[in-house]
Amino acid sequence: MAKWVIDSDHSVAGFTVKHFMIANVRGQFNNITGTIQFDPADVAHSSVQAVIDVSGIYTGIQKRDDHIRSPDFLDVAKHPEIIFKSVKVESAGGNRFRVTGDLTMLGITRPVVLDAEYAGPIKSPYGETSIGFAAATKINREDYGIKWNEAMEGGGVIVGKDLEITVDVEADLAD
Repeated sequence: MAKWVIDSDHSVAGFTVKHFMIANVRGQFNNITGTIQFDPADVAHSSVQAVIDVSGIYTGIQKRDDHIRSPDFLDVAKHPEIIFKSVKVESAGGNRFRVTGDLTMLGITRPVVLDAEYAGPIKSPYGETSIGFAAATKINREDYGIKWNEAMEGGGVIVGKDLEITVDVEADLAD
């Protein structure tokens, strides 16, 4: 089974959440580290361990980023990382698969299933052998203790409960 190391310079975890019940707000985390055990011929024995540095949240609006880092949302001072550890990987045909694992945020761990696909491997002009992964899932942020919100006049709330999560990872073959 090949071991791949996540290339933080070419990987991102993103999220989308409803704002005012009408518009999508997007954000991302650019510092992902971890390892992936993966062989496309033996997907069932694959595994993923990834860590996201929460302090690197980026939505494009500094005031919003600071609020997301606060105890109202991700409480970066107490919980500086989001962690994912797979427990099962299943083929979904071709280059697609489903990754079941434990997602930990704010010290709360819940199971999630990522719909994923891979591309590669390729040999870069710099000598590395690399592979790419894209994955997506949806979670309820309140399941992880992220409950801040405010009611709006006429109904609804400021921030939706559902977070759509995407992860795009480039990983290099370990020596």
